[in-house]
Amino acid sequence: MSDELAIRTVNLTKAYPGGVLAVSDLNLTVRRGEVFGFVGRNGAGKTTTMRMLVGLVRPTAGTIQVLGHPPGTPHVLSRVGVLIEAPTFYPHLTGLDNLLLVARYAGASAAAVHRVLAEVGLTERMRSRFRTYSMGMKQRLGVAAALLKDPDLLILDEPTNGLDPAGVADMRELLRKIARGGRTVLLSSHVLGEVEQICDRVAVIDSGRVVAEGTPEELGSRIRGGGVVVVAEPIDRTMACLLEHPAVHSVHREPGRLRVTVDPEHIPELNRHLVAAGVDVRELRPFGHSLEDAFLELTGHRAAGSAESSSALEGAR
Repeated sequence: MSDELAIRTVNLTKAYPGGVLAVSDLNLTVRRGEVFGFVGRNGAGKTTTMRMLVGLVRPTAGTIQVLGHPPGTPHVLSRVGVLIEAPTFYPHLTGLDNLLLVARYAGASAAAVHRVLAEVGLTERMRSRFRTYSMGMKQRLGVAAALLKDPDLLILDEPTNGLDPAGVADMRELLRKIARGGRTVLLSSHVLGEVEQICDRVAVIDSGRVVAEGTPEELGSRIRGGGVVVVAEPIDRTMACLLEHPAVHSVHREPGRLRVTVDPEHIPELNRHLVAAGVDVRELRPFGHSLEDAFLELTGHRAAGSAESSSALEGAR
């Protein structure tokens, strides 16, 4: 394995009894020193893959190398920090005592405990019992435990899961700070906006397979055409007018607006078409090709809250 790669999987597969295929022929490369996003819906295979990377789950087929060695070996475990699913600690112990206990088994010093508590911003609450922590503080303590060994590679599974918007923002800043330290970070998430702001490269996984890999910008560039967001009334007439226009590729109805895929040069005539049809256009603005746009295009899944789409567009023309 190249010294430039922190993780490499080749045709990695995990099948469970009953014919459940959680991961199928997954090929993944994570370079040293990068923040790598692993995105997909719940149940896409992200957590199963991460469990195989650290030796908690045996693959059915394929190969894995982590930092140049098979997963789960003492060499790898001493250099990898892991937070998979929700962090679990003793509720009656303080954050400090919980980490001191983890440090004893990990071979880390008390000084390391205080260092990571400061790194995740929990020094002031380190003597509070774990059961009194907010969800965000619990996630931070889990990240602190993963950092105890000053790892070369940090594997984090859904670190913003269950957090409110303020907690998500705090975790995002923490992950940015960790990334600036030169570590390799593998971050799984279904919060695509967070991944786009943090990660250098991204792999999109769907039904256990990697369907695309690249920078957020590269993935966004794969989307055909451009588009606009339209806010207009009445919305049903607006959608009907858009669907009948020959330049429109698709129309997706979202709460209070329509997302229209159309080449940029047709946007002015589209606006004139709507006004001529008696539609009251309140807003018409271009939308960029975000990581979310790329994910929806690559996997064929709509985001939560997208109620209607023009799947029968061709038949309507």
